[in-house]
Amino acid sequence: MLAKTCLSQLILACIVTVANAQVDQQRAMEYFKEAQALCERDNGRLWGIPICGPMVVFDMQTKTMATSKPAPDGTRPRLLGLVNAPIQWGGETWGAYIWNDVATKSPRDRKELLLHELFHGVQPQLKLGAAAATPEHLDSKEGRYWLRLEWKALEQALRSSGKQRKQAIGDAVAFRKARHLLFPASIEDERGQEITEGLAAYTATALVADSGSDAIAGALDLLVSIEKSAKDASFVRTFAYFSGPAYGLLLDAGLPDWRKRVKNTDDLALLLVQALKIQPNPEVTTAAARYGGAEILLSEEKREQDRKARLDELRKAFVEGPALSFPGGSHSFDSRGAVSLQGAGTVYFGPFRASGPWGKLEAEKGVLVSSDGSYRCVAAPTKLDESTYSGDGWKLSLSPGWTVKEGKRTGSLEVVKK
Repeated sequence: MLAKTCLSQLILACIVTVANAQVDQQRAMEYFKEAQALCERDNGRLWGIPICGPMVVFDMQTKTMATSKPAPDGTRPRLLGLVNAPIQWGGETWGAYIWNDVATKSPRDRKELLLHELFHGVQPQLKLGAAAATPEHLDSKEGRYWLRLEWKALEQALRSSGKQRKQAIGDAVAFRKARHLLFPASIEDERGQEITEGLAAYTATALVADSGSDAIAGALDLLVSIEKSAKDASFVRTFAYFSGPAYGLLLDAGLPDWRKRVKNTDDLALLLVQALKIQPNPEVTTAAARYGGAEILLSEEKREQDRKARLDELRKAFVEGPALSFPGGSHSFDSRGAVSLQGAGTVYFGPFRASGPWGKLEAEKGVLVSSDGSYRCVAAPTKLDESTYSGDGWKLSLSPGWTVKEGKRTGSLEVVKK
């Protein structure tokens, strides 16, 4: 009887899980209408063109979806359910979203996610996309220290006006300059990320807000939240989501027509100081003390000690130990808690889905994405059959025409075409 009860509970749990994952058509349509209403309220005023476009949400587990307009005939795009990103479908650019990401967010975060990707859809028209490599230096003690100080100064700038605002902006740019002096090779990567992702985040913050003060409150919430979670957060792929809205809203106040002149080669911080005729504060150490620099440094030193031990573990698992690598392709992941391995790539934890001509991967406990994006890697592979490999928290299924061979490192494997 006990076994039957447990089995019944397990079946019920599976049914509930599938039901929760399945796309709720009514809720999805409400979300689409919310985003459409915000786009129509803007009516192209922010960027000179409307960012409205068709939207689709997809759940990979149940293969269910909802669209804001009738779906095109023919094969569905392969990326559906794998990414939050613009996709091409039926000759149009659609905003595509992972259902669980949309359904589990707060109302404001949900609206910002929808508008963020819609902006990416029109970004090519605006010529505001910039190529950038992964800024791995933002996982180092020094890179994080100066970035957190920059954010603290931007927070102060958003909370103040007049002379106080200018001083805070001068401090923010001084902290930025100090970081760039330490990592000159990464300046362009930071700038490119802020143009590509920072402007999308700014657009979402600005369009969701009901007023200018509401937009500032949204940007402040982002800066406050990232500072609270700084100990466990990685800034490598997310920093522009916090810097972009802050610099964009400060530019709105200091140079209202900046969006008409900004180019994909611009630096948002430089645009701001030039518009307001501000010089970076030369007394960077003194300035740091105003923003709790000593406390931030102590927390980063402690994190660095823990990080080094963690890095050793991850290098043994993904770089030195037996692992399975496979080509790059489309993927979706949660960047929270990600760890950068200098010179190798970034390890992402939490749900990670990847697919390509080689097959598909589902993982939960760690995937290494190489620095150049050319391959992914999972640790400690075990062969299940000719087309399936698995490990702790992951499973990889090969497509026909692909196989696994021995890699260059002893005990390692790689997915290759037959």
